[in-house]
Amino acid sequence: MNRNSIRGSGIPTGRRPLTAVALGSVLALTVTACGDNGSGSAGDKGSEGSGTGSITFWDDNGGVRTDIWKQIIADFEKKYPDITVKYVGIPAAAAQSKYDTAIQGGGLPDVGGVGTAMLAEVAAQNALEPLDSRLAKSTLNGRLSQNLVDVSKAAGGGSTLYQVPTSANNGTLWYRTDLFKKAGLAAPTTWSAFYAAADKLTDQGRNAFGCTIRGGAGSIAPALDAVYGQSGITSFWNGDRTTVDDPKNVAALARYVALYKKDTPSADVNNDFTKMVAQWDSGTIGMLSHNLGSYQDHLKALGKDRFRGVPNPTLDDGTRVQVSNPVDGLSLFRSSKNKAAAWKFIEFAVSHEENSKFNESAGQVPANTEAAKDAWIQRSEPTKLAADALNGANTKIVQLPYYLPDWNTISKSDNEPDFQKLLLGKVSAKQFLDTLADQLNKAQADWKKNR
Repeated sequence: MNRNSIRGSGIPTGRRPLTAVALGSVLALTVTACGDNGSGSAGDKGSEGSGTGSITFWDDNGGVRTDIWKQIIADFEKKYPDITVKYVGIPAAAAQSKYDTAIQGGGLPDVGGVGTAMLAEVAAQNALEPLDSRLAKSTLNGRLSQNLVDVSKAAGGGSTLYQVPTSANNGTLWYRTDLFKKAGLAAPTTWSAFYAAADKLTDQGRNAFGCTIRGGAGSIAPALDAVYGQSGITSFWNGDRTTVDDPKNVAALARYVALYKKDTPSADVNNDFTKMVAQWDSGTIGMLSHNLGSYQDHLKALGKDRFRGVPNPTLDDGTRVQVSNPVDGLSLFRSSKNKAAAWKFIEFAVSHEENSKFNESAGQVPANTEAAKDAWIQRSEPTKLAADALNGANTKIVQLPYYLPDWNTISKSDNEPDFQKLLLGKVSAKQFLDTLADQLNKAQADWKKNR
């Protein structure tokens, strides 16, 4: 599974106290894995250093991305033979606790992968170096997707850049080209076309359905994508009050969930992404909203000529509104004793050639806009269209509040069961969004109070 398949899940972001036993255990693990190569604790201001020597890099998706990072490190050391990079791979599920422990007990790296799902918590503990001034003077300036830079800043809890984005996933509407052609339907590039196709392709007597909805684990973010995509509202907040319960959003959600059991299979209410993808790949369902991560599954099941992936639908006037996806990126740690060398590594890793190489391996959209034009992307239509959408002038991104310590709890355990009740008609769209809005408004007030 691509770790961004379920937005905001997998890496908890709420601040939580570590027990003495847990702290000791994780600290021991950190020492065993990293020795004394870390740069210090969050309270250490570090220094620029000589720009040569040794730096430590933590890969926050170790195992999955180890091979490609080792290639990039080898390229870097060839260009900068006076700098040695010590690689430490950390499984994605353990990354948050690893950073938390090192912040408390020392041993932070010079540079590390810090995704938007945990960026705010790490930044809030004063562990990260602000990067705005460095980027302004860098060869990367003007060569990064502005939309992704904006996501990085928002995820950090404000207007300061604590993460240089490397890559992103994007919402993708996969559709069965064979079924659309047979029904005489055009590609579902607008919401009007999406709903028309959902109705026309449904024939419950033949077990054929127009689309599938994610009702199980990970259901909230794709539902919000559909809601804001239809309403056209471009900000998650109006002051300190969320827009999620705006009447336009209520109407959009009501229309979306009304598809359930009318134009979708009844199993949708319990389907997480793996079940939803498997159901689409093996059946006669017209459309599936997921992301780029499921491309290989569809290719294996359907072959390249029976499906296509386009960005999530636009409004009829061509305006695209979508919620933010988690962004992968690199952060410079404040306690580093060799910030100059660490920054060189970040610049190199996100340069055109290296960023292209990384994202071709990862199957994601490059943050470097020059890399986003490379030949491998042109050969992969879903990735090309996703890159075009993320960088498009008509694309408006609604920044989900990844910075809230309670975001994961609110968007998963607190509301996924209620979304299932919504699909089943036990609560209304207004009731669902009113509850969600109340939780978000309280979380935002708590966050501002404790900043």
